[in-house]
Amino acid sequence: MRKYAIGAVVSGALALSALAVPSASAATPDLTFSNVVVNNGKAIVVGTAATVNVPVKYTLVRPAGLVLDGLTNDAGIALYRGTSLSRLQNEMESDDAARCTTTATTATTVTASCTEVISIAPQDYFFDAADAGTWKVAGFYGRSTSTTEDSGNHISFSFGYDMWGLPGTAQVKRAAKLTTNAAPEPVKKGSTLTVKGTLTRADWATTKYAGYKGQPAALQFRAKGATAYKTVKTVTSGTAGALTTTVKAAADGTYRYTFAGTTTTGTATATGDYVDVK
Repeated sequence: MRKYAIGAVVSGALALSALAVPSASAATPDLTFSNVVVNNGKAIVVGTAATVNVPVKYTLVRPAGLVLDGLTNDAGIALYRGTSLSRLQNEMESDDAARCTTTATTATTVTASCTEVISIAPQDYFFDAADAGTWKVAGFYGRSTSTTEDSGNHISFSFGYDMWGLPGTAQVKRAAKLTTNAAPEPVKKGSTLTVKGTLTRADWATTKYAGYKGQPAALQFRAKGATAYKTVKTVTSGTAGALTTTVKAAADGTYRYTFAGTTTTGTATATGDYVDVK
């Protein structure tokens, strides 16, 4: 397990890093990170409980003499939120060392194709709505040394951490949910059918889903025997994310609401509600 991130709490000897002053004596190696792709280029959508595993791939060029063992020396990709590296407001990285395959070597460098997974448990990383939005990408190098055999009633620990801002961003979004309920069922042909629903999204501060007001949701209908839905109208969510509208019952079929998402909230599609028209 690795956790070189600033302020990270880790087990075993690395837990002492919370008390250690970063070592300035060790030279920073010449590392180059490039071609970083986070989550296959897609937004990272996180709910209130389930851990989301985010794949990351990149190219790393390191000095030929540098051994990255994932324990005392390690390098990888971090995602951070803040105006700059010196003003981090939140940060996350993989718990495990990257898996790297050498693709080229010279007398002084090794080029490798690397992959790793950032496992995001919302209760550990996200604490309020500000964590939804655009995150930046960084490369890091961490190093540590320790003497923990308690010889002479003494232990020691030193820790160093370097971080480089990289091109690219990752979009983090709050997961959304939608419901649909059409009534009455069954309904007489030509009568008014009321279609209700609720749009909610993850609230990381409370670890629950809360109503999302003022958002457009498309009411869609798929006739019996058809393979595709068609949009009937757009409805704006009200208090507590409530959706309600009326339509004329013309034929048997299924109604559902869909939500296209925003820059901070993921998409959602409700389970369809089938209506029998008499």
